[in-house]
Amino acid sequence: MFDRITFDPNIMGGRACIRGMRIPVSVIVGQIAHGASFEEILEGYPDWELEDIQQAIEYAAWLAQEQVQTS
Repeated sequence: MFDRITFDPNIMGGRACIRGMRIPVSVIVGQIAHGASFEEILEGYPDWELEDIQQAIEYAAWLAQEQVQTS
């Protein structure tokens, strides 16, 4: 489902990272939340690809899905 999101206990303590790099998905999502454009992010992290950013957002959206129980 998320082929660019990796979890390795030896990298960032097992946090979700992009393609095994030492930068967590939360960094990408945080930058977008603070107004950075995809282009700005890619300039700051030249090893990343547009698909990495898109999948980070998709992963964050997947994590944020809530189930509300009604009584």
